[in-house]
Amino acid sequence: MLVPVVSPSARRALAVLAAMFALSFATPFGAAAQPMPGSFAPLVRQVLPAVVNIAVTTVINNGEDIANLLPPVLRGTPFEQEFLRHFGTTQQVRAVGSGYVIDPSGVIVTNNHVIRNATRIVVSFSDGRTLVARVIGADPLTDVAVLKVDAGRSLPFVQFGNSDAVEVGDWILAAGDPFGLGGTVTAGIVSAKEREIGDGPFDRFLQIDAPINPGNSGGPLFDLQGQVIGMNTAIYSPGGGSVGIGFAIPSNTVSEVVSELRGGGHIRRGWLGVAIESQSSDPVAGDTGVLVTGVAPGGPASRAGIRPGDVVLAVNGAAVDGATALIRAVAALAPGTRVRLAVNRNGERMMVPVRIGERPANAED
Repeated sequence: MLVPVVSPSARRALAVLAAMFALSFATPFGAAAQPMPGSFAPLVRQVLPAVVNIAVTTVINNGEDIANLLPPVLRGTPFEQEFLRHFGTTQQVRAVGSGYVIDPSGVIVTNNHVIRNATRIVVSFSDGRTLVARVIGADPLTDVAVLKVDAGRSLPFVQFGNSDAVEVGDWILAAGDPFGLGGTVTAGIVSAKEREIGDGPFDRFLQIDAPINPGNSGGPLFDLQGQVIGMNTAIYSPGGGSVGIGFAIPSNTVSEVVSELRGGGHIRRGWLGVAIESQSSDPVAGDTGVLVTGVAPGGPASRAGIRPGDVVLAVNGAAVDGATALIRAVAALAPGTRVRLAVNRNGERMMVPVRIGERPANAED
């Protein structure tokens, strides 16, 4: 049998090529690929002491719902008052959620829907301690709330990471208290980014496949460095349990809202005062914008001369291609800011200066 003769230099070259070939299969995307951790245990030990259970007590009044059973002719009459006295009930409802400490002084972040209308909030820590919490501030539009406990000593805490740097396919760890069972962690990957699920104009969720369930709301979503890159908020579930499709508010959104809430207790957002709907591209003018269907009397748009039928094309030169884009662009502006709106009015383009107002709590536009 003939044996090929290979020089020492050729052998070295073949060895290098073989190593590169093997490496290309081990890490198909090169240095950018995230290695699969051998175990999440070190990460869990690092972050879990800062994850808390949140138990809330809420008082609800069934009277309003029961009153709706009455015929309209009896509403507002003494009969209605007597009916409610007998059948209208007030109940205490207890619920659980999750949260995480972001400051050793006892500042805790959770979802607004976890503590909404709460009359008492009790926070439980992984070491068994429980403390009563107070609300520093809450923002229903982004579903973020900030609490404070007085522990008398420094608490374990976690820090926000940069959710803009997160990529689809990155490993993540979700922590919280599903079904009130106690501290629980699940692992998975980021399945998608910038998800809108119809929850409001500020939807920009991370979609994850790590199982989260009722009680996980408000819990942190960690990257492999132990930084919070999201807050677990919602699930897609036909039956009420996890089917592997969860949604987390990106940490960059959470941290920005938390900073404002800690500073003033509420969020100030810009407001135009218009009813709007997305406008399809005009085949003649080629414009894609936002159709104004109504104008709030005395609001910023009304004072600037915006009319129903106008199509808003851009805010300070930045194009808006849909109603959500316009709401977000204006909301990001500080009340009192002066802007120029590019508007198409009956085929004529014009620039309209507007002084932005402050968005009311109940505003829908």
